[in-house]
Amino acid sequence: MTKLKKAEYEDELARLNLELVKLQDWVKAQGLRVVVLFEGRDAAGKGGIIKRIAEPLNPRICRIAALGTPTERERTQWYFQRYVAHLPAAGEIVLFDRSWYNRAGVERVMGFCTEEEYQDFLVAAPEFERLLIRSGITLVKYWFSVSDDEQEKRFQERMHDRTKRWKISPMDLEARRRWFDYSKAKDVMFAHTDVDDSPWWVVDADNKRKARLNCISHLLSLVPYEDVDPPVLELPPRGPADPDYQRPPVDSQRWIPQRY
Repeated sequence: MTKLKKAEYEDELARLNLELVKLQDWVKAQGLRVVVLFEGRDAAGKGGIIKRIAEPLNPRICRIAALGTPTERERTQWYFQRYVAHLPAAGEIVLFDRSWYNRAGVERVMGFCTEEEYQDFLVAAPEFERLLIRSGITLVKYWFSVSDDEQEKRFQERMHDRTKRWKISPMDLEARRRWFDYSKAKDVMFAHTDVDDSPWWVVDADNKRKARLNCISHLLSLVPYEDVDPPVLELPPRGPADPDYQRPPVDSQRWIPQRY
């Protein structure tokens, strides 16, 4: 696999960023609702692509939903209920950093749900997603696939880089021990939920730069949009000075140290 040079990657990312902004403006103008799910192996690069998509966009329009461990109350709710609360309103995009598919992955493998709950999910998930689609939501599901060797390399980087250590949780370490259990769970999940109405799109994530560009480009191809001409803005002149206004002395304010 040929490497993508940093300059080439940055140039193409800048071009795609502009297209993402056009998509955002179209979603807002048309009152669309877009949901994108990101699932996959630990260290597959989900966080990186979510960051690159959200970075050039207005956070009031494009939100990231990364739900933590359910509370005691949430555990007694309908399983999909806490995810429904994060769905978009008109003119919004929501990026789910992991989603309701936790039940088919970590909950299944780690024994956090019963066999009955798991089997019910496999039947209910496609129906739930059809309901979202019928309501007018555009739903896109991505699975980030990473090879054993590449995942091992990224785990080692995280273990030895203090700034990345937070990315490894005790659950991640346990998941590493259960690699093949997760593989089997993923295969069963795909067999039940990779349907024509809401298919899984698999991203080859061994090369982070290519994975990001390929995923953004694919997302743009799935959500038809047009370039909405933004209104022409003119910067007005600053208002006239008030002769009675006196700025406070500079030394009357608490300035941070100039260390750089």
